[in-house]
Amino acid sequence: MTDYETEVPLSVRYRDIDALGHVNNAVYVTYLEQARVEYLQTVFGTRSVDPGFVVARVTVDYEQPVELGDDLLVGLGVTDIGTTSVTMGYELRADGALAATAETVIVALDDDDTPRQIPDTWRERIAAHEG
Repeated sequence: MTDYETEVPLSVRYRDIDALGHVNNAVYVTYLEQARVEYLQTVFGTRSVDPGFVVARVTVDYEQPVELGDDLLVGLGVTDIGTTSVTMGYELRADGALAATAETVIVALDDDDTPRQIPDTWRERIAAHEG
C-alpha cells in the first residue's frame, strides 16, 4: 500500500536487472513512465499517451534495491498544477517496502511543441480523479 490513491502494479523483468542482481537505476524511470501513462489514460479516458504532455524533469531518490521476483507497486498522484505544468509524485514499493520516491514535472504542449496553458477541463479531470 502506498500513500497515493492511484496504484499501478508492475513486474520486474529479467532485462531490468544489472550485474549486481538489482534493477538498474535507469529502469526506475521506465517504471514511472509506465505508471504515469496508465494514470493519464485513466484520467483522460484515452488509450493513447495524449493529451499532449512531455517530461521536463525527473528526480528519483533510491531507498533500497529492487530485485527480480519482487512484487512492485507504483503509487502516484498529482501534487501540483501550474500554469503549463503538472507535478506528479511517486512511491515505488517492492514487496511492500519503500524502494524509491520520485517526482516528475510534465509540461502541456501545443501542436507546435510549445508550452500551453493547462486547460480548465484537464484541471477538472485531475481534481475529480484525485478526489
